[in-house]
This record gives sequence, structure tokens and C-alpha cells, in this order.
Amino acid sequence: MMTRTILLATTALILMAGPALAVAAPQTPETPPPAAEANQRGVLVFQPDFFAAQRPNTAMDMVSRVPGFSANDGSGARGFEGAVGNILINGNRPASKNDTGSSVLSRTPANQVERIELIRGGAAGVDMQGYSVIVNVILKSTASRQSILTLNGMLFDGGHDVFGGSYQFTAREGDRSWGVTLSDGMGSSDSNGPGRTVRRDGKGAVTRDEAFENDGWGGGRSIRGNFNGPLAGGKLDATARYGVGDWQNWTRQRSTVALRENSYAYEDREGELGLTYTRPIAPRWSMETRAIHEFEISEDVSIGQETLGGVARPQQRFSSQGESSESIFRALVRHERSAALTFEAGGEVAYNMLEVEQAFTQGGVAVPLPSASVKVEETRGEAFSKATWQLNPKLTLEGGLRLETSTIKQSGDADHEKSFFFAKPRFLATWTPMAKNQVRFRFERELGQLDFDDFAASAELDDDTVYGGNVNLEPEQRWISELTYERRFLGEGIVSVGYRHDEIIGVIDRLPLPGGLSATGNIGDGTLDRLSVNIVVPLDRLHIPGGRFTFKNDWNETSVVDPTSGKKRPISGVRASQANVGFQQDLTRYKLQWGINWLPRLGQGTYDPDQKSVWRGAGYYESFVEYKPSPTLALRAQLNLWDDFTVRRTVYANRTTRAVAFVEDREIDPRTFVSLRLRKTF
Repeated sequence: MMTRTILLATTALILMAGPALAVAAPQTPETPPPAAEANQRGVLVFQPDFFAAQRPNTAMDMVSRVPGFSANDGSGARGFEGAVGNILINGNRPASKNDTGSSVLSRTPANQVERIELIRGGAAGVDMQGYSVIVNVILKSTASRQSILTLNGMLFDGGHDVFGGSYQFTAREGDRSWGVTLSDGMGSSDSNGPGRTVRRDGKGAVTRDEAFENDGWGGGRSIRGNFNGPLAGGKLDATARYGVGDWQNWTRQRSTVALRENSYAYEDREGELGLTYTRPIAPRWSMETRAIHEFEISEDVSIGQETLGGVARPQQRFSSQGESSESIFRALVRHERSAALTFEAGGEVAYNMLEVEQAFTQGGVAVPLPSASVKVEETRGEAFSKATWQLNPKLTLEGGLRLETSTIKQSGDADHEKSFFFAKPRFLATWTPMAKNQVRFRFERELGQLDFDDFAASAELDDDTVYGGNVNLEPEQRWISELTYERRFLGEGIVSVGYRHDEIIGVIDRLPLPGGLSATGNIGDGTLDRLSVNIVVPLDRLHIPGGRFTFKNDWNETSVVDPTSGKKRPISGVRASQANVGFQQDLTRYKLQWGINWLPRLGQGTYDPDQKSVWRGAGYYESFVEYKPSPTLALRAQLNLWDDFTVRRTVYANRTTRAVAFVEDREIDPRTFVSLRLRKTF
């Protein structure tokens, strides 16, 4: 404990030294000149010199500093179209969905980057995949051999410390590259910590007052191989990975008369293979084919135990074993009719499968569950076409249509089969009326990605809740209208304001089932309204060299009719607001970067037929300093502080009157923790 406290205090002093160094730092030239605009007004080109002051070690370090861009690796859900991220490498997305763009760039040395293109609103020959902004990282073709060694640690004040690391080797020779990555990952929760749980009945009388404590951690070991190079007049991009992972957490509540303990343990084995082949087939014609296969074998167990007045109650145990897989084949043909007009058409077929066996016991006695043993299979086909047309240097239009048909079949405890057909149009317009000003409009029908786990039973024993499976689950549909205005200034400066409205058909949320159970299901139609603001202000002109102020937030307002109460309420799992206010500074003379981010308030609610649970946080701080003594070495320390974390659970006596049975308030003081990272390139 003493060692950890000293470490925390030392790190805090290092972090607080940033402002002092800023005062002593000499004046530096203003922010590098803004990136050059390509022939298309929606494309900004950033050369490596733009990032020189930040001394990046990897390509991801560079992308993280592209003004107005936030990396998104996609949902990773079923299929490829619409489920991948907003990062391209040499004009293409990675060969596998799980080998994300940020992962590829994190193992790519910065000196291999030739330039970075920020594409806003669309460009000829670029597959935006529904994103309004993407980056395309162009790599050099020079011969090289490089390795990246990374060591990570998360040290908690009173909690479970976790450690990890990775080794990445990459070889490049002209247009051919290959590499291998060995990884020992780590994971933890930033809401672990001690607290207090107080339960009051419907009249406000205290029925429980117990000390609370929780912890959770995990990791994963994996090996990945990558190859990229010419083949038969085209280009092959291949990746393969195999890994094992685990996660475990526990909670404990105790008082003079009670002890309540819950534990959860999860293990899995997973692998993937991804192949992408592209080649020209005629002047201005090219083709792309993808084949992806992923699998996972997992098992988990939850155990709940209570002791009241020295007498142990029957133990609750929920266990699950499952196998899942996804196979995708996708092909498209692209025709660049001119520098301003591109057509694309193709198709995708996929097979998804989940097979799971689950059991729930109380005191060793089996309790029947709906859909405890289930196999879910989906076959899906999709045809798509799209066109990108740059009418003039100021206006670019993109339009497309996807036609999807699918059949979902369930067997096991319940036999069920249902087929669907959806037409999914997309329209995107980008208008750049003058330099550094842009307006983007998107109208699209999106189809939500089903989580096959929702077809099977599940449990949350720490809340005394068991969920049944739902054989009638259907994809959620959204008609999306989105308008964004963006203004750039002073090199890295940006102000972006966007409004989005979703008309949602078949909202997926909590649904009541007979027998007092509940499940995830379609509860009716709803809406979402979102206001998004992103601000980056360089501070050189305020005599803070290398400094920048950042602000980012999405304000969400959702509405749906609760299937149990019949009243309007928010949609579960959508955060109403989560503002992020930050300050960062590059101290070139000292080879340092430092900064602080503040999340003043965050939280969300979950609305079950029998209870409502709302968690809220306040005063979340992240402060970091990174020292780069050479282009090949980086040392980073980050201090995370929580001020407040609360959970209020309201449980109803019945579903008819919705009278309050009890209200449970849990206050947690999350543990302060320090994240340390050493990264060496050689």
C-alpha cells in the first residue's frame, strides 16, 4: 500500500509539473500551416511535417492529432457493410473486422507514413461506409525492418493491479510487407472501489445499510500474422489471429447481520482469418473481394451467495457454454468514369451462428429457463450499388442503395424461423461554399445489428435478475437525417456543430415476458435527437505555445413508450450527455506533451419491466504526461480520478400498479489509478 501511495503521489507531481514547464517554455512559432487541400475540396492532406512537434512514434499517434477527426473502429457486428470503421490504409480497410484500423496504425511506425488524407463528406473512389469523415493513411514503399515493444501497467490504489504488453515486428520491401504481433492484453474497470448500499422500502424506511466493494479485471493472450503484397496482377491483404481471454469480477456487501457475495468468471478462445484481394480489370475498372471467418468458444459462470444472521441461503448459480462463428464473402466492382464520378456495385453473403447451453440453479436445484439451450443461425445476402459525383470543386454527392434479405432460424428449446427483406437507401451531400467552411447532409436508412446472445437466457445475479431469451427478436430500423456544419481556423482549430434525428422502428430494449421474466426485444417505435459539438482552439496567439483547448459532447434525447407502464420514457443505454473538456500542450523544447481532460457529468439508465436502474458519475479527470526523449522511445503516465459514482435502483412491487417495493442507492468511491506505458521502436 505504501509503495503504491508513493507512486501515485510521484506521478501526480510529475503531472502537475506540466503547467510550470509551460511558463518557462520559450515562444515557439505558431501552429504549422494548415494542411493542403487536394483537388477535391472535401479532402485535406496532412504531411508528416504537420505532426513533427508532437514527435509521433506510430501512425496512430499522427491520426489522433488530425484536427476534427475521432477514430471509430466500427461496431464489429455481423456483416461487413456498415459495420467497419472510419480508417483506411492505402485506400482500403483492414482485411478483418477485428483487426481494426487503429490496431493496424498502432503497430505502424510513424516514419512509414507518407501522408494522411482527411476525407470529409466523400470523394471519388472512396468507400465512406456511411461515415461523414474518414482518414486515409498512405504508407511509404521503402524497405525497412522495425519492431515495437510496448509495456503497460494499471496500478490501483487498493485494487487489483494489471499488467500487459506486446511485441510487433513489421518488414516492408517495396509493395510487399509482412509482420507478426504477440500480445498480452489487459483490462479493468474504472468504477471499481469501496462504497455503501442503502435500501429503503416504499415508505422510505431503511431496510439495508451495508458496506459495498467490487473489483474486476481481465486480459488476453494472442498472436497475429499479417501479409500484404502483389499477387497475380493485383494485391493481397491477409491477416490471421488466435487468442485466449478471460475476465473476472466480484462484488461484496456486508453488515453486522448480512454478507452478500457475487462473482463472475469468463474464458474464451477465438480466432479469425481475413483475406482481401484487389486488382484492376480494365482501364478505370477495379475489383475487390473479401473473405472473412471468425469463431469463438466461451464459457462463463455467475455465482450469488447470501448469509443472513449467520444462516446461509441457497446459492444461485448461472452457467453458460457457447460457440459462435461468422463467415462472410463480399465482392464489388468499381468504375471510375472520370476523376469526379465513381460507380460501385457488388454483393455480400454471410452466415452467422450461435449455439449456447445454459443452466440456472438455486441450492443445487435446477430452475427452468426459456431458451436455455438454443442454436441461432442466420443466412444473409445483400446487393448494393453506390455512386460518388463531384459536381464541382464545392459540391460532392454520394448516393447508394442496399437490398438485404435474411433468414434467422432458431432451434433447441424453441423452434422458430423468420425471414426479412430491407431496402436501405443512403444519400450524402457535401458543400464547401468557401475555404475552411463545409456543410454535410446525410439521409440514410440503417438496419441495427442483432446480438445473438439476446436470443438466449442470461442473468445479473447482483441485481437478483434472470432474463429469458427472445425468439421473436427483429433488427432495429432507423431513418436518419443528419446535418453538420464545420469551420476550420488557425491550423488545428475547428468548430463543428451537428444535428441528427432518428425515426426508430422496432426499438430494441427490455420487454416483459410471462411468468415474471423479461428479455431483450422490440418494444415499439421511438425517436432520437442528437446535438453534437466539437471544438478545438489553438492557444499560440494567447501566448500558450503548443497549447490547445478542446470541447466535445453529444446531447441525446430519446423517447419510446414503455411496454409495461404504457408511458413515454428514454431508451435504455443511451447517455443524455457526456461532455469532455480538455487542455493539451506540446512542449517541444522539453520533448514533453501533457494535458488534462474533465468529464463533468455522465450517466445512463436501464428500464426493465420490474425495475429501473440509473447510474451517474461526476468529476471524472484524466491527467497525463508523455516524454519522448528520442523518436524511438516514449514514456507515458496517466492519472485517473473519480469524484462520484452512484447507482439508484428502483424495484416495483408488481407490473400492474408499479408501486415501489424499494429504492436502493449505491455510492461508490472509485479507486484512483495510474496507467503507465513504455513504447520502444527499434
